[in-house]
Amino acid sequence: MNIKVCGITQIKQLQQLESLNIDFVGFIFDPNSPRYVGDKLDKKQIKGADYDLKKVGVFVNPSYSDLLDAIEDYGLDVVQLHGEESPEMCEDLSDSVEVIKVFHIDETVTSIDELVAPYDMACDYYLFDTKTSSAKGGTGKQFDWSIIAKAKIEKPFFLSGGIGVDDIAKIKAFKHPDFYGVDVNSKFETEPGVKDMAKVLQLKVAFK
Repeated sequence: MNIKVCGITQIKQLQQLESLNIDFVGFIFDPNSPRYVGDKLDKKQIKGADYDLKKVGVFVNPSYSDLLDAIEDYGLDVVQLHGEESPEMCEDLSDSVEVIKVFHIDETVTSIDELVAPYDMACDYYLFDTKTSSAKGGTGKQFDWSIIAKAKIEKPFFLSGGIGVDDIAKIKAFKHPDFYGVDVNSKFETEPGVKDMAKVLQLKVAFK
């Protein structure tokens, strides 16, 4: 199972995640996030480093030009789109990078397959996160995974939203043929943007 650690703001922690063989690492480009990458990381250092992990830029309703600039400046391998980005934008981006389209889930969502259908041919992965009234991610809240388990989906997807080390058994018990990985953030932090590497290691060891 693949592990994505999101909200990195320190080059040292990026290097530690590389040494732990983490698969995906997320940099948040939303200025409203407490984990906004902003000027915290040297873009040239990130772009020039020889990492095996995939560098993911996390965006909320960006302009197309801002996306292209970030892909170039940071050497991003993947973009993760949390807003109302169109299937056309996702498809255009897929010529340059892999695309993760995020869907926010709450009790009002009745059909996952209907929700994702417009993006079926437009992106590489889905990510299912918890819907809240005020934030697009990093909330520490979890949605009911059973609605995902019942859906066809037919594309690799990540589970996200309030996942912590206490959920390892629940993750192992979750079954779906397209379940690709977990995306973790706030439950693996000592403060926003600073990861608890002992917890990350615990997760990695659990899924070796």
